[in-house]
This record gives sequence, C-alpha cells and structure tokens, in this order.
Amino acid sequence: MRTMASFIFISLDGFYEGPNGELDWPNVDAEFNDFAVRQLDEADTLGFGRATYEHMAAYWPTEQAMANDPAITSRMNDKEKLVFSTTLTDANWSGTSVVRGEAIEHVPELKAAPGKELLVIGSAHLTANLAQAGVLDELRIMIFPIVLGQGRSLFEELKDRVPLTLLRVRQFDSGNILLTYRPSPQS
Repeated sequence: MRTMASFIFISLDGFYEGPNGELDWPNVDAEFNDFAVRQLDEADTLGFGRATYEHMAAYWPTEQAMANDPAITSRMNDKEKLVFSTTLTDANWSGTSVVRGEAIEHVPELKAAPGKELLVIGSAHLTANLAQAGVLDELRIMIFPIVLGQGRSLFEELKDRVPLTLLRVRQFDSGNILLTYRPSPQS
C-alpha cells in the first residue's frame, strides 16, 4: 500500500499566501532545492487541488522554469499528476489525470494502488480536507522565517480539531523549519 503525504509552506504567522494571493516571500535556496528534489524523488505521483494545479501547470512546463531550476522542473513535468476537482473537466499538463468529485472518496483506491508515495503539493484546501479525514500519512509543513501579518490561513476552513503527532523536525541553515506530523483526527 502506498503512502500519502502533503507538503505545504507557511509564514511564521500561519499564512500560505499573502492577503492578495502573494507568493513572493518563500525563502528558497540551494538547501531547500536539495530537499525538494529528494522529496520529489520519493514520490511517483503528485497531487494538486484545482487552483494549485492551474498555477503549477502554467509555470512548470515553461522554458523559464527549466532555466530557473532544471532538476525540479524535469521532475515536476515527468511525474504522474492527479488534480482533484469537482469542476475541472480536463487537464493539459503532460501526465495529468483529473480525479472528479470529492477527493476523500478516491483516496482508498489511490492508496491501495502499487507505487511509491503520492505527494500533495501546496493545495491548502485539499490538504486540510485530507488531514481532517485522517487519510494523510504525513503532513509536512515548512515554516519560512517571515511574518506576513495577514493572508490566507492553511486551516481556515477546517470544521473540527485535528490532533497531530510530531514525527520529525528539520532546521535549515536559512531559518526554514520543516515540521512533519501524522494527523490523528478525533473519532
């Protein structure tokens, strides 16, 4: 049975994007990129919610992405990708399949399939729903050393508490901190 993990980054005050949707604040350096490459290598399938998918599909297949970061770009483009959506009907980024309907309904089948890790990247709403449903094996949250003051909270739409068990902590030289949790929803 394959595992399912989610990776998302936030500011120190808990926002995954600024008040106007800004993503100009992440602290990305060589150490972060090495981590990103290793994380992508451990997965054979990437998962996205619709909004994150649209941003990723607009960037990673471009020449600019290849020039900026060829190692990550090749992995993003070559992996199998799933976009979970109730509204999207087709996807044109190579290797992408649309999983229609509620994501939680499809997780048992996806986890039962052979393969390596299914890694959800970004996708705050999808991540929160998966954590609340108890289907994530790992929730990886990277905290960047910046305070935004306002923005969109990772768990702003969560309806119930989700206790988390801390599995690992990794401090990066840049001040980034990776917290890895196992969500344990209350019954």
